[in-house]
Amino acid sequence: MTLNATPLNSAHRASGARMVDFGGWDMPVNYGSQIEEHHAVRSDAGMFDVSHMCVVDIEGPNVRAFLRGLLANNVDKLQVSGKALYSCMLNAEGTVIDDLIVYFFNENWFRLVVNAGTAEKDVAWMRQQNSATNSGLTITERRSANHPMALVAVQGPNARARVWQVLPETQAASEAIKPFNAVIVKDTPFGEVMLARTGYTGEDGFEIGVAATEAEALWNALAAAGVKPAGLGARDTLRLEAGMNLYGQDMDESVNPLDAGLAWTIDLVSERDFIGKAALLAKGQNAQFVGLILREKGGVLRAHQKVIVAGSDQAGEITSGTFSPSMQEAIALARVPNGVNVGDTVQVEIRGKQLAASVVKLPFVRNGKILVA
Repeated sequence: MTLNATPLNSAHRASGARMVDFGGWDMPVNYGSQIEEHHAVRSDAGMFDVSHMCVVDIEGPNVRAFLRGLLANNVDKLQVSGKALYSCMLNAEGTVIDDLIVYFFNENWFRLVVNAGTAEKDVAWMRQQNSATNSGLTITERRSANHPMALVAVQGPNARARVWQVLPETQAASEAIKPFNAVIVKDTPFGEVMLARTGYTGEDGFEIGVAATEAEALWNALAAAGVKPAGLGARDTLRLEAGMNLYGQDMDESVNPLDAGLAWTIDLVSERDFIGKAALLAKGQNAQFVGLILREKGGVLRAHQKVIVAGSDQAGEITSGTFSPSMQEAIALARVPNGVNVGDTVQVEIRGKQLAASVVKLPFVRNGKILVA
């Protein structure tokens, strides 16, 4: 099978990256030391190629009304140009088709960024709903050959300063924006760029959208300015420390988002209806999403390990686990029965043994600081 390649594929290979098949995409897992890449993001600045993710522009006079019904979070929160919102997109059964970010630019143009592996399914669903509601919208997939856009995430305490070194034309427009806001700057050496103060690491920084033809020049300029290339390995340990869900691992179309710690992304308060709302109200929350820290030696926390809760006839399950480079401890995200409290001790089954783990409030690490003990 031929793998999909991002516009930065040759740059990764020139840097000696170890490439892997990631959901049908040829992607860098690391450029040497995953641990060094992780620490670079926590202490300085690192960058990730996220061009495998898909930008989707939805345009037309009915776009806000369309998104009110399509997304579980409420796009009416988006009233200022550039403002962004994290949301789930649900099916009629109230389970997660995808999690995404939606940006508002004007009443005729919203931009969504969806996950790589679900992009084809997502766009098909959007088009189906566009037809079903007779909304008459134009839905443009910006990963396609006709409208290619690359995405580079620059993350870390020094990320924004390093970006401004390379893109000084953007500083005035982007310096004042708060997290979950974006600006578009048209006249830069790399053409038009979108700078969104968003990310998937628990650190500050920008996710930069740029024409695919300019991506490699931008990547090389950022590297020359001291931004360390980082691969999927570091991205996973960083997002897990930050308590951020990964689609396909922590939730999917079999999971009620209320059971995946995503209640904060779902607006059940307003009278607005949306796809999946009735099912969610009927099901309610049947589990809770927590952090775990392994307290005994003898294993590493991994997905699908069983979590045993004293006094409960229901078991939980780890959804994502790793060894935290920042904490130097084994940590995990887990779905556990209702009634488990922060501070409780549970048992995790690891290779036939039951090892004690503490229940902690997420996130583990944010903005370079360890938040749990």
